[in-house]
Order: sequence, then C-alpha cells, then structure tokens
Amino acid sequence: MLLVAAALSLAGCGSFTKWLDAYTIDIQQGNYVSQDMVSQLKLGMSKEQVRFVLGSPLLTDIFHADRWDYVYYHKPPGGKTVRRGLAVFFKDGKLVQVMRDIDTTSAGAKPAEEAK
Repeated sequence: MLLVAAALSLAGCGSFTKWLDAYTIDIQQGNYVSQDMVSQLKLGMSKEQVRFVLGSPLLTDIFHADRWDYVYYHKPPGGKTVRRGLAVFFKDGKLVQVMRDIDTTSAGAKPAEEAK
C-alpha cells in the first residue's frame, strides 16, 4: 500500500513523467539548401552547374523535365516542424528561374522569389 502511494505521488511530478517519456529522434529528410547555396546560383547556369551547387534534386518529373524540386523537412523532438522548398526551372538546358519558399510553417514565408 505504501509503495502504491509513493508511486502515485511521484506520478504527479513533471520531471518524473518526463523521464518516462519515449525517446524521440531528430528527423531530417530531403535536400537541405542553405542561403549560401542559393546565392551561388546565377541565371544562365547549365544543369550540371546547378547540380554541382545544390546537389541532386529530390524530385524530378518526367512530364516537366525542365523543373527540379528540392524539398527539405525537419522535425526536432518536441519542436516546430520546418518545411522548405526550392524549385529551379530550365529552358534549353540553362537556368531561367528559381522559386523558393523560405519556411512554409511560418507566417512570414516568402513564396516564389526569383534568384538575382
């Protein structure tokens, strides 16, 4: 009886219940594209040059061969999920447009910015 009372009194403690929580891992998926990487892009670059700067795209579509999508997803344990995306467009094998979404989870997201 005394053991049950002690267990119930400890169950009310926040630090004790946190200790009992399951371990969660940091989840990262996709292509992480930093601002430094985006700033290296210049209009007129070839597909090979863009692949060198950004890496291989996560998504390529056979119906839209002139568009590459770089998608990034990060979910820290107990934190806010971050989703970011970048799309690059080519015409005749040359970079013509870069559209990016800084952070789709924040209110200050800037969709469809063009590279300079």
